[in-house]
Amino acid sequence: MEILKVEEGLIIWEIIAFFGLLLILRRFAWGPLLGILKEREDNIRESVEKAEQTRVEAARLMGDYKKQLTKARAEAQQIIEQGRKFGDTMKDEIVAKARQEAEQVTTKATEEIAREKDAAVAELQSKVADLTIEAAARVVNKSFDKQAHEKLIDQYLSEVGNLSDN
Repeated sequence: MEILKVEEGLIIWEIIAFFGLLLILRRFAWGPLLGILKEREDNIRESVEKAEQTRVEAARLMGDYKKQLTKARAEAQQIIEQGRKFGDTMKDEIVAKARQEAEQVTTKATEEIAREKDAAVAELQSKVADLTIEAAARVVNKSFDKQAHEKLIDQYLSEVGNLSDN
């Protein structure tokens, strides 16, 4: 059982070696390890701060984007409304112009019909007068001189005019 035997001198040397190693580690290893850990902690803190700043900036940009989008939609709606009003105005102008042109065509046609009617009536009166005189000359079996002939035509035309007015 010598394995479990405690030797006092060996324990003292082990304690001295342990504390010596502890001092050496503290002096040469502990400082650099703490420095590395501190540097790592600082890097993580900076990353978290940058992420927070990025999040805040993203939220601000999102708000700006939403405002611009709302503004663009309002402008688009306004442009559409202006286009609709312009289209309605153009439609009204075209309809008014078409009505005016139709009215002018109707007026011209009415005037043309009246002129044609007057011309037809005048021609008819002239032919009726000629036929009447010819018939009267045959009945009377005599010829009229030119002055008497014109007087008879005028008299007949005035009588026919009076009849057509009634």
